Amino acid sequence: MKKFLDTMQKVQIAVGGFFLFVFLLTVVLQMACRYLGIAAMWTEDVSMYSFIWAVFMGAGAMVHSDAHFAFTSLTEAIKNPKLKIALHIFISCVMLIFVVLMVYYGTLATKQFWNYKWINIPKFNRGPTWMCLPICGCTASIYLIGHIIEDLKKIKKGDID
Repeated sequence: MKKFLDTMQKVQIAVGGFFLFVFLLTVVLQMACRYLGIAAMWTEDVSMYSFIWAVFMGAGAMVHSDAHFAFTSLTEAIKNPKLKIALHIFISCVMLIFVVLMVYYGTLATKQFWNYKWINIPKFNRGPTWMCLPICGCTASIYLIGHIIEDLKKIKKGDID
């Protein structure tokens, strides 16, 4: 399972990196067009939505490496290893509730905006631009379930450091 989660994280980081590249490219293009006096209104929409995709793909991927959300001051203050793992499980469960809600409401938003048109590119629907919400929520859910399972295995085996 760990190999699958690691591969999924790498794919998600690659997708986020791609959208970050698109964001940077469109911002540079937008600056060049403004300097040259050329109207390129579509770059605003593309840069905004590609940045949103980059952020949500990165946020989902960071959940896998526990780099997204942590109470480091609290976990560092706790000396008991079992209590640290219990706290990690609790935080993972709280985050799991949040990302499941993100999947649910992200799916609703995607459905609602599916047929809305982009202002500057009317041939494109806005629905796919909102799909990053449920995708991020789904991948974060899978990562968190993996963390919880690993922590429970550690407790069961007594493999606590």
